[in-house]
Amino acid sequence: MLLSVEFCVTHKTYLKGAPFYNAWDTVKNQKTMGKIFSAMDWFLGGVGLVTLGLGAIGIINIMLVAVSERTREIGLRKALGATRRNILFQFFLEGAFLTVLSGGIGVGGAMLIIRLLSGVQLPQGFDSPKIVPVSAVGAVLSLALAGIAAGLYPARKAAMLEPVEALRQE
Repeated sequence: MLLSVEFCVTHKTYLKGAPFYNAWDTVKNQKTMGKIFSAMDWFLGGVGLVTLGLGAIGIINIMLVAVSERTREIGLRKALGATRRNILFQFFLEGAFLTVLSGGIGVGGAMLIIRLLSGVQLPQGFDSPKIVPVSAVGAVLSLALAGIAAGLYPARKAAMLEPVEALRQE
């Protein structure tokens, strides 16, 4: 039996319990896609925060090793007149340099990968990846802030060492 679309729409023709026609709701599909992209944004933001936290833990470990290996140097500097502020500033700068350098290497690596991917033919509907400069600067600055915050504990630990005790350690 051949039915016209107009007949099916006006008479709500059903085929095996389901409507014979299926309407495409653009607004509903747009809202669904918006929810999917919002969920992806939240998920990727969470992944970024976890990565930033793990990076900060790594910086704390590196700086604590640096403090323990250089205990005698810190004691000598303090015995020669360096203040706690000088020691704190030294390790603070080392932590900041470490994070900015690693952030720059990360952004540089991402730029290299994107440049290599720009030569690859992508399927229709896909754009080649791009780096947004504001996002790159924001990523490096947030990494630097996390690194500076993570470096404060080891720097404070180094600054609090007593010169006699620090020189006595091997």
